[in-house]
Amino acid sequence: MTSSLSQSTRWLDATAQAELFARGQASAAELVEAAVERIDELDGPLNSVVIRWFDDARAAASEVDERRRRGDALPPFAGVPTLLKDLWAHSAGHPMTCGNAGLRQEMPISTHDTTLVARFRDAGLITLGRTNSPELGSLPVTEPVSFGPTRNPWSTDHTPGGSSGGAAAAVAEGLVPIANASDGGGSIRIPASCCGLIGLKPSRGRISLGPERDESGLSVHFAVTRSMRDTAAFLDATSGPGMGDNIIAPAPTRPYVDEVGADPGRLRIGVLASHPLGGHLDPACATAAREAADLLAGLGHDVSEAHPAVLEDTSFSERFMAIWATNMSSGIDVMGTMIGRDLTEDEVEPVNWAMSQFARHMSATDLNAAFGAINEYRRLMQSWWADGWDLLVTPTLSTRPVLIGDHDAQPDDPMAPMKRAAEFVGFTPPFNTSGQPAISLPLHVSDDGLPVGVQLVAAYAREDVLIRVSSQVESAGAFRLRTVES
Repeated sequence: MTSSLSQSTRWLDATAQAELFARGQASAAELVEAAVERIDELDGPLNSVVIRWFDDARAAASEVDERRRRGDALPPFAGVPTLLKDLWAHSAGHPMTCGNAGLRQEMPISTHDTTLVARFRDAGLITLGRTNSPELGSLPVTEPVSFGPTRNPWSTDHTPGGSSGGAAAAVAEGLVPIANASDGGGSIRIPASCCGLIGLKPSRGRISLGPERDESGLSVHFAVTRSMRDTAAFLDATSGPGMGDNIIAPAPTRPYVDEVGADPGRLRIGVLASHPLGGHLDPACATAAREAADLLAGLGHDVSEAHPAVLEDTSFSERFMAIWATNMSSGIDVMGTMIGRDLTEDEVEPVNWAMSQFARHMSATDLNAAFGAINEYRRLMQSWWADGWDLLVTPTLSTRPVLIGDHDAQPDDPMAPMKRAAEFVGFTPPFNTSGQPAISLPLHVSDDGLPVGVQLVAAYAREDVLIRVSSQVESAGAFRLRTVES
């Protein structure tokens, strides 16, 4: 790499980069330029950063440096470079395509920030551009027709996961220390698992989805990170209700950053190391979960094989997909409003068009029945924690990262990618449905050198428990993060 700062900051987390700035050892302009160098030099084979606004980032960095010269109080992540996902994360004055070919052609410019993007800026982060996402975030791989596939830094033949695959690839490659991500069926946890990162899906209503989106749905927005202290500090900086939010998670009793290193006590932990619906489970994923269970037992927790019985409900996928398909249909409509016309079938990927047509043929009564079933599922799921369990441990995924092209569309079966997705993603969607916080931790690497994550799930609104025990595991030296030597 061109500069020594670009090399020396590559594997630093956001907290460490912020400390360099706060101590005067690096300016915001220098930190941003170091990240720009890394993107220019390293991202080509990965294709993770698909929309770039480097000059705007440089101008923002200059403003931060000027504020420091004036002696202004500055936020916790002042000067730290980051990236936004190319999906429902509006940034005023910048384009967003949601991975769609029609929008890429038009490049509509957002007129406002979403609440979370504004909080990114308020936290001091400086955005360099957007990361690749599958169209509408519908698949657990990141291979949109519009921008082409993003590849995994650990092995460029393999997927970084999705839908926040561009974000995870960028952080795993050390381009930036933290990046925006979102999770409607596992899309923070899936790429965190595939790329060897930390991926926290917060509780429903923890992060505002204002001003347009609905907190009561499946999706939660946040970030992928390399350290628990970043995860906790960034949750402090971005959580809390926004104007008009309709679901608001209970506030924590103290800052989340205070949970890092705090004693979690002796937790009662259930472990699920088999597929609850009888599907295939990659031995590497089962091994990762069992080894995590052994690690937690060795740290003094009460660990046994146990899981919520509702995870064995074979009707779950049908309920989930009714709402998922409706979200795709609504997303296509919203993208049309962004360019002032309806998108045509040839501008939408076949799997998403097929789901939208399915949704358009559902009645309001059908959708209401799906929501009713989901409500019942949520209560049954959460009752397991109410019965005295603190955490559930599972593999994050059913298989290790798949090859690029594994989820390609089939001419005679437009739903083939979604069917394949169901086999790949066996453990994450239930907790979008239940609204509980869940985190993927980088605890295992398969024999062929691919990251395999382990998922921990806590009771609703108990991110504090996840942060305590995850930082305990981190302190035990169990994380398998990528560095140049990996």
